[in-house]
Amino acid sequence: MSFSFFKQSRPRTPQELAKAIKDSLVALDSKTVAEVKALEKALEEVEKNIVTMRTMLSGDGEIEPNSDQIAQLTLEICNEDVISLLFHKLPTLGWETRKNIVHCWSILLKQKVDSVFCCVQYLENHLELLDFLVVCYDNKEIALTCGHMLRECIKLPTLAKYILESPSFELFFKFVELPTFDVASDAFATFKDLLTKHETAVSEFLTTHYDEFFEQYEILLASANYVTRRQSLKLLSDFLLESPNSHIMKRYIAEVRHLKVMMTLLKDSSKNIQISAFHIFKVFVANPNKPRDIKVILAKNHERLLELLHSLSPGKGAEDDQFEEEKELIIKEIERVSRLPRLDS
Repeated sequence: MSFSFFKQSRPRTPQELAKAIKDSLVALDSKTVAEVKALEKALEEVEKNIVTMRTMLSGDGEIEPNSDQIAQLTLEICNEDVISLLFHKLPTLGWETRKNIVHCWSILLKQKVDSVFCCVQYLENHLELLDFLVVCYDNKEIALTCGHMLRECIKLPTLAKYILESPSFELFFKFVELPTFDVASDAFATFKDLLTKHETAVSEFLTTHYDEFFEQYEILLASANYVTRRQSLKLLSDFLLESPNSHIMKRYIAEVRHLKVMMTLLKDSSKNIQISAFHIFKVFVANPNKPRDIKVILAKNHERLLELLHSLSPGKGAEDDQFEEEKELIIKEIERVSRLPRLDS
């Protein structure tokens, strides 16, 4: 008796799977909204193929993934231009399929085949795909998917550097203030990674684009949105006080316009923002090489500043004593500056 009827079909090879994924994604183009059933069937085929890819890349809980198959699949996905299709078809795909693509993408990016990170190399040759992911923050249906994939990409210095230098980077100043909270938060998470993950690239970027960057950043610090003000102020501390950016910080604390922003934030209705502003404000005051116009501003506003500082307290905590010590030093320095002769002349 033959049991061939019950025999399972042969598993696809990595080459066959990559080709099947490509064909099913391309097939979506030939289905219009009018052909609802045909489109649903095409989407099911994509979903099935993506699930198979996920299983090949990370196993199914019973069978461990095969490293040779993973390497071969990665290579074929790059060779068949599947990455470009995956990115561009995201708006058409369902939530579960997008979730599986995010999972697969985090694995694919890390794969090295013959000493080459294939997917990274593919992106370096198709940099417009990174811009596509950034622009997708404007589509709230896929914003979080694209944001996750983008953060995976910018773990790589070359890809992060490209986005920093790309015109699409400026869009983050808009995206972090989008009305949909989840999307705005996700955009800010990506924005933060871009400015903190790769110190050398960030330092070079800030050096080259200092004026236009801080002009736009000031708008975030003055935002009517409390979350935007607080996050932006915290992020400013994170990257400004990094040692590779010491030359940027020296330039920043020598400019009156930046000092005025911090003085405004010291008066904020939120204690958290006041405390965060103090940690940047103190660098202006403690600078031993303060320019004359910085001293003039501090002297002219010393009474109000001293009043604000005396009332400023972080509350109870382990850092309370250190804060009070720093505050006392800053108060003394402002008092000293206010007594300097000929500042008004």
